[in-house]
Amino acid sequence: MPALKLGVLVSGSGTNLQAIIDSIKAGKLNASIEIVISSREDAYALKRARDNNIESVAICPERYLSKMEYEEAMIKKLKEAKVELVILAGYIKVLSPHFVRAFAGRIINIHPSLIPAFCGKGYYGLRVHKAVLEYGVKVTGATVHFVDEGTDTGPIILQKAVEVKDDDTPEILAKRVLEVEHELLPEAIRLFAEKKLEVVGRRVFIKE
Repeated sequence: MPALKLGVLVSGSGTNLQAIIDSIKAGKLNASIEIVISSREDAYALKRARDNNIESVAICPERYLSKMEYEEAMIKKLKEAKVELVILAGYIKVLSPHFVRAFAGRIINIHPSLIPAFCGKGYYGLRVHKAVLEYGVKVTGATVHFVDEGTDTGPIILQKAVEVKDDDTPEILAKRVLEVEHELLPEAIRLFAEKKLEVVGRRVFIKE
């Protein structure tokens, strides 16, 4: 089976990107990262891509007159690279329905909570973990889901719980959740690559 061609969208340090790179190198994931696109020039994820000889580019929204033009620039790059699956790995922009339709059923996102809790508009980065602690829940976690035209509303592929401890800070909790993210995202990509995911309505079934 040929390697699944990935396009990875990033905005920050790129630890989830690194988890994908490491899984590919270890032979656990039959995929190749064709391009990494960052929404920020200074994202450390771009260095991770360069260090691994992966094509990378910063496409920054502030350079474009409209969101449509910004997203069209990304769509063009991804299609030129013949990407089969788009991964949102710490990409903090909300994609429009126009972008989602361009890769319908072929975009997955990792989110640092157990969706549908602590997700949607404004819930990203440490904000998620602060909200978790403020609410007082005993369990949080990470979710990998397909991206639809809403915000964090697509069908859920994988989830894993993380205990919330009494002495947690948002930063400490974030580190533990991130460890789980690094497990789930490559696994979800593997399942997609092996055609083991079947979406029925809102449910994602994993085939043997």
